[in-house]
Amino acid sequence: MRQKLARVLGGAALVALVAGGAACSSGGDDAADGACGYKIGFFGALTGSSAALGINMNNGVKLAVDQYNKANPDCKVELVELDSQGSPDQAPQLAQRAIDDEKLLGIVGPAYSGESEAANPLFSEAGLVHITPSATRPSLADQGWKTFFRVIGNDLSQGPAAGTYIKNVLKAEKVYVIDDQSAYGAGLADEVKKVLGPAVVGSDKVQGEGKQSDFSGVVTKVKASGATAIYFGGYYQEAGLIRKQLTNAGVKAPLIAGDGVNDPAYITSAGQDAAEGTILTCPCQPATKARGSFVSDYKALNGVDPGTYSDSAYDAANILLAGIKAGKTTRADLLEFVRGYTGEGVAASYKFTDKGELDPSQVKIWAYKVQGGQVVPDQEIPLG
Repeated sequence: MRQKLARVLGGAALVALVAGGAACSSGGDDAADGACGYKIGFFGALTGSSAALGINMNNGVKLAVDQYNKANPDCKVELVELDSQGSPDQAPQLAQRAIDDEKLLGIVGPAYSGESEAANPLFSEAGLVHITPSATRPSLADQGWKTFFRVIGNDLSQGPAAGTYIKNVLKAEKVYVIDDQSAYGAGLADEVKKVLGPAVVGSDKVQGEGKQSDFSGVVTKVKASGATAIYFGGYYQEAGLIRKQLTNAGVKAPLIAGDGVNDPAYITSAGQDAAEGTILTCPCQPATKARGSFVSDYKALNGVDPGTYSDSAYDAANILLAGIKAGKTTRADLLEFVRGYTGEGVAASYKFTDKGELDPSQVKIWAYKVQGGQVVPDQEIPLG
């Protein structure tokens, strides 16, 4: 049973709360022209091979900021977009750029686990609160980063749920496991292996971040293994190419992958026929189940339907904006606001553990299926 939380944040109610709290304006010329100078950032891939998921999230943050500014014309908040291209190599310099901007009070992101490992120590040292809507590597919560928060479940829930689905729904007796060696992909694949045990008939690693396009070697191994299901830990670009090359080699066993593949860009990469029947898991509900007017508001602003993590990024941004509205306009004050936060968003109810994890009672894992050229909800996977 879900715990009843004190603050209601969802759809129109969320906008009303942000509009009706204590004003952040301190008067003066800045207030008169509607600019108090406060900022929040989005940190994730907006270009490059992982951009589709990052754009989903950034569009959710844009909606939250747009609604906030319409409700608070006397004291608007600026969105700073930090395009990491999903690369851990670029993360430290982007983190430092955010830290050096004294008006930037909080970050939605980093979006991916690898870049989180590179940027989060800097954020923690600087006291800059950051709420990731999508980075799922479990160890991110174990580093003692005082500024880290996560609004979704981690791979300790998603990995076992994927393994459970493969075992109980697909009833696959021979599974080949592949990962892209990223912090995210390898961690997720390891959790799946733990659940499947002897059903894993082989495993292999490939290069991610667009560094490999020929997967004939691993395709040959999968085919020789007689696998009846293939699990891939990684992102959609490589997953699509692997699926296409498996299909071209006559391997019809279904591909199962995590939230890094849960995007229509995967179907584009694989081709519609090859992608058909793929199972994609996510510690996120279908965007169509988002509360309030989120879906229509998102489409009205961005011109497209919300995608994976659009709603959780929107909620993460609104937590930061609610703090700013309540007058928490120093980094230290906003950090304490987030640490003690409880409330409901459009995607979930939020309360954080002392490690910054989402309250386990609120975690959901869904399976999605590629059907008719679209990613559609299949079923919620029971946890435990």
